[in-house]
Amino acid sequence: MEWIDALSKLKRSGLPGVLVTVLGSAGSAPRKSGSKMLVTEEKSFDTVGGGHLEFLLIERARELMASDQHEPVMEHFPLGPRLGQCCGGSVSVMLEPIAGCHFHIALFGAGHIGKALIHVLTPLNCRITWIDNRAELFPRNTPENVTCILSEQPDEEVADLPENAFILVVTHNHQLDYAIAEQALKRSDTGWLGVIGSETKASRFRKRLEHKGFNPERIEQMRCPVGLNEVGGREPAEIAIAIAAEILAVRNGSRDSLVRKREGIPWQTLKKLINDHHQA
Repeated sequence: MEWIDALSKLKRSGLPGVLVTVLGSAGSAPRKSGSKMLVTEEKSFDTVGGGHLEFLLIERARELMASDQHEPVMEHFPLGPRLGQCCGGSVSVMLEPIAGCHFHIALFGAGHIGKALIHVLTPLNCRITWIDNRAELFPRNTPENVTCILSEQPDEEVADLPENAFILVVTHNHQLDYAIAEQALKRSDTGWLGVIGSETKASRFRKRLEHKGFNPERIEQMRCPVGLNEVGGREPAEIAIAIAAEILAVRNGSRDSLVRKREGIPWQTLKKLINDHHQA
């Protein structure tokens, strides 16, 4: 059945949807009880009878998605002239919202570390927007929860990111890293900002941001160098694990305490975060 495969892909992608099920019918109806259709923000899969009834159900399903409805809704439709269907019966349906994933990571950079990060982060329950200006670096196939964006001006993509996005900057160019970080700090609704680099790079970025008029509290929202020092290592995979560990610590723990005391995460806690990730 088409809706089963579509539902599996939808859950892997982290996007929202609504599963429509015919609960029962009276008289003549286009589909029998148990018929299902999956509705997403852009498409629908399978059918519950076609015609104006299906059009109304798709419209209703997208209203539920737009309103972030979580509880199932039951609807009853007489199949008369008002629906443009002359079956003469009636249909009862249930619309079950499927919640999308609200953990969104925006990864800027598709080089060695970017690729390693994709490998580490995609098993998490998250959606990833992967942005770069070099088409040849994106792999042919990516996991369902990754959306690749090829952009000549990656820093301009910051404005279109959703609220509370975790922004991770690991591009090949320091000037581009800075431009993305500056755009991210101009927004007051980001969840976290991490920038790869050295202490020297971090110091230069902070001075430039001060010169641009950013206050110290705002500048401190930038985690640079990003990644927990306790992990160590210089290989792309090791760097990716260190960065993922910091993201998990922020996501699952207290962001404020991590900012105030970056080195204060006990090694056993960090080790558990890494082990939990590898077992996921």
